[in-house]
Amino acid sequence: MLPKDLKLKRKKSRNLEKPAKSMLSNPPVPGSAASEAAVSGTALPVLCIVGRPNVGKSTLFNRITGRRRAIVGDEPGITRDRLYSEAEWDGNFFRLVDTGGIVPDDDDFIPSEIFRQARFALDEAAAIIVVVDGRSELAGPDMELARLLHRTGKPLFLAVNKIDSDKQEHLAENFRTLGIRNVYPISAEHAIGVGELLEAIFEIPAMKQKSEAWKKAKAATEELELSHADREDGLGEGDGEDSPPAVAPAEIKVAIIGRPNVGKSTLLNQLTGADRSIVSPIAGTTRDAIDEVVERNGQRFRFIDTAGIRRKGKTKLMAEKLSVIMARKHLEDADIALLVIDAPEGVAALDAHIAGYAHESGRSVIVVVNKWDLVTKAAAAASHGTAPVASRLSKAARLQTSKQTADRELYEQRLRGELKFLAYAPVLFVSASMGRGVDQVFEQVVEVAAERNKRISTGEMNRFLKHLDFERAPVPARQQVRIYYMTQAAVAPPTFILFCDRVVKLHFSYQRYLENQIRAAFGFVGTPIWIKTRGKG
Repeated sequence: MLPKDLKLKRKKSRNLEKPAKSMLSNPPVPGSAASEAAVSGTALPVLCIVGRPNVGKSTLFNRITGRRRAIVGDEPGITRDRLYSEAEWDGNFFRLVDTGGIVPDDDDFIPSEIFRQARFALDEAAAIIVVVDGRSELAGPDMELARLLHRTGKPLFLAVNKIDSDKQEHLAENFRTLGIRNVYPISAEHAIGVGELLEAIFEIPAMKQKSEAWKKAKAATEELELSHADREDGLGEGDGEDSPPAVAPAEIKVAIIGRPNVGKSTLLNQLTGADRSIVSPIAGTTRDAIDEVVERNGQRFRFIDTAGIRRKGKTKLMAEKLSVIMARKHLEDADIALLVIDAPEGVAALDAHIAGYAHESGRSVIVVVNKWDLVTKAAAAASHGTAPVASRLSKAARLQTSKQTADRELYEQRLRGELKFLAYAPVLFVSASMGRGVDQVFEQVVEVAAERNKRISTGEMNRFLKHLDFERAPVPARQQVRIYYMTQAAVAPPTFILFCDRVVKLHFSYQRYLENQIRAAFGFVGTPIWIKTRGKG
């Protein structure tokens, strides 16, 4: 059940407890094998929310999905990219999309890009919810937006938001001049009238039929998986001494993290093969976390483009502060983090700070050095004598130029010197804007995901433990322990438990030596290793 504050209240129906729920645990993805293998044409119906800035679109999106997925605030224009989430209402499954505030006549870069992103959502929508602010006067941009939406030929539903009581319902009538027949006074913040709105939407045959087809496909796929599991049960379990082969999960969640303006959104667009995120030279363009699913060679990837993480003192607007908080939250929900580094700038203190978030939260990490083409161009220019003379450069510029070595091995060596705690993380060199080296990201993600879920049997661990020489780890006598045996307690991240003669915090020399030996013997590429101790008896 959803929290009490996320219930959708109906004004006229007797049933007041009909929440729209997000699908739980690995939601089947439209276009994936889980949803379309059994029945063709079974993508979830798409319901699109549009409107001018600051009318409550994101609040309605969060209300319907039952999650605080979109950033909500009083500042206009917080949402920029389009956000997707799967949801359910009264047994009807659908995909909801939130768009940025549309101002049709605004030619500035960000508003025009927001409008372009919204057009993608409108093209795939089966129905459209137009949100207006019931407490404000009808304005010219509302009329222009309504004219644009009428041209789509899609079913339109006008949600007159911020109608918090019955006494305010008459305000909704003022908006009938927009020419939208289906008008519903709602309060997204207080969950009033949203149930009636969704009921009316699912009276549309296209929404109902697509939802039913998707449910049939899902049921057929689950039946197929159960029959496959029954066949697997017939196989012998073996003696349990050999570790099972490392296999990546069915869906790998990958968070793209880094400082502002290092190319995270450009990388997402290259990985997904679509203009999924707005890309601009303006730092902090991305605010909400944008996720997109890609299926490649039978493997499903969910890439999440997060907002650029800044230090607390550098964030001033409320939206920026919330975007950083949301970025860290989505990082913790992911399996793997792609830490994007700006190649010409090298590793900054903030990069190490962000890498620490991923490491401490137990996420696997792949370091992606982006804009590598700029480094090679600078090196080529220097070799031909077209680069600025070093003596004319400032101290900061000379330091920056020294980081721009085109030798990958030397660059990686310097990078690992700055990120010593990520010695286990593979390093990739790409140019997201040119599309160079992006394919290797998929291969590395699959490998790291498998290593993250690798399990070593207790028998193997104890045979490994017998060959370790702990005398090589200088440890004070008061912190020396006698280790009886060792077992792997969990995966993702790999977690090992040492059973010792007494309960004591493992000395860092023991910890470092043991981790290095485990990696040398079993791999665990790209993932942190957690080691815990337990006193025997």
